[in-house]
Amino acid sequence: MRLASISAISLDLDDTLWAFEPAVIRAEQALHDWLLQRAPKTAGILTSPQVLGDLRSRYEAMRPDEAHDLRALRLGSIRLVLEMSAEDQQLAEPAYDAFFAARQQVDFFDDALPALQWLSERYPLVAVSNGNANLRLTGGHQFFRASLNPQSFGSAKPHAAIFHAAADAAGCAPAQMLHVGDDPDLDVAGAIAAGAQAAWVVRSGEASATQWTRSSPPPHLIVRDLRALCQALGQ
Repeated sequence: MRLASISAISLDLDDTLWAFEPAVIRAEQALHDWLLQRAPKTAGILTSPQVLGDLRSRYEAMRPDEAHDLRALRLGSIRLVLEMSAEDQQLAEPAYDAFFAARQQVDFFDDALPALQWLSERYPLVAVSNGNANLRLTGGHQFFRASLNPQSFGSAKPHAAIFHAAADAAGCAPAQMLHVGDDPDLDVAGAIAAGAQAAWVVRSGEASATQWTRSSPPPHLIVRDLRALCQALGQ
């Protein structure tokens, strides 16, 4: 698929601007340490920080209705471990605050901030993420006109509504917006189904059209990083 005229760009955050896994590992370590210090009876359950991820998955299975709300899932899993440990449930909110603060400590890919600078000088940018990163805390908010996620908007990728809202925030029709992200289903298929254009960021391995072997329409552009995206748009 060839790129048509582009009036705005929306971008995913996790694994597009920075690596997601190190940020979550750091945040779960901070939460683990916080709970052991302030709710010491949780030590019998929290034998390692990885248990927190397992409990979050367990809670999500119990409450699929909250799957779009990462805050609710994490908070619910914290309440679960406090209940299992017979600790004070009122500790859940401050424990989540410790997790959330650490979650915002991200390491931008080397190409990300220079690319955002270049892109923001040419297009209105809108962040569209299913995560709970806050650009005012991670940094980089100055490049974006708006930021949408399931908690603030009430809808998540790949649903069309969040892409349409991003186009509205950017002041263009969906067909004039290029969405950029790493996930083939949430970012690429979701954007195309919503009537937008899509750029697939493939940071591992060689980025080429031969990698797209899915039954859904292929992305309009495949790039290895955001520097390559700027080069493609600058041609």
